Amino acid sequence: MAVSTGRVTAAGDSARGSRHDKRRQRRSMSTHWYAWAMIAPVLVVMLVLIGWPLARGIYLSLTDATEANIGRTIGVNVIPSTYEFVGLDNYLQILTSSLFWDKLLWTVVWTAACVALHYGIGLGLAVMLNRRMRFRSLYRVLLILPWAVPAFVAAFIWRYLYNSDYGVINGFLKLAGLSGVGWLDDPLTAKIAVIAVNVWIGVPFMMVALLGGLQSIPAELYEAAEVDGASPWQRFRSITLPGLRQVSGTVVLLGTIWTFNMFPIIFLVTRGGPGSETEILVTYAFREAFTGIRNYSGSAAWGVLILAMLVVLAVGYRRTLRSQGDPW
Repeated sequence: MAVSTGRVTAAGDSARGSRHDKRRQRRSMSTHWYAWAMIAPVLVVMLVLIGWPLARGIYLSLTDATEANIGRTIGVNVIPSTYEFVGLDNYLQILTSSLFWDKLLWTVVWTAACVALHYGIGLGLAVMLNRRMRFRSLYRVLLILPWAVPAFVAAFIWRYLYNSDYGVINGFLKLAGLSGVGWLDDPLTAKIAVIAVNVWIGVPFMMVALLGGLQSIPAELYEAAEVDGASPWQRFRSITLPGLRQVSGTVVLLGTIWTFNMFPIIFLVTRGGPGSETEILVTYAFREAFTGIRNYSGSAAWGVLILAMLVVLAVGYRRTLRSQGDPW
């Protein structure tokens, strides 16, 4: 009898809790209806521009859709789609090919090198600009200019600079008595070239973000450490780096996602060449969908794999930061 009473009591508590939650939700909706109304258009736009293409891409990745069997209209003639559902065949084909792992390895190297250089150079410039110096505002403007230049414009400029015959870089080498370099003709130099372009574009963002973080660190901490006899390196290691932890975590994650998917620099500077040596995952997915017999299902599968890797990376990175005490 006591057990029965306990079950009834627990059921009653659960029902009252459920009614309380519903009343609280209705109260929240009635109180904050204006906020919900304001974000509703944004949610609709996101569903249309992100949700639907994402769902469509996932569906296509599970089919054998190509340019040959996709539905299309030619004049007044409507040709129906003939592609079929194939399940995970596209993913198995990609994951068991050496091509995918070669592209993934270069993409990881490209991302790691660019983000490390972005952060290292950006932090150095931020520390320099955080000090009192003449013409500091002018330096800030000049250093942030690469960020203001559109990526496709920067890519075309750098492609001209790297030109073997008429490029400015080889021109300076010849003036110095050295022979010119085919920057975009050799796999190693082409990879170094695209990393240099991406670093030139990405450093200003890191610099600005880290400079804001530096200016949020109380100056009293540095003064107290200096009074205690701490060296500049000790102050940097014990005050600056811990004070930048939250900002650093955010910008490194954003930089990793952006660089992993940095399509315009690779595509416009080297076209993925020589051969396909500088192609990263996202440029190869583009090539699958828009060159030759367009393989829409294969390209969609590549895109879903890229998304899955970035989601796993972001979740793992956030958990690591939380385990170290960061709130986000």
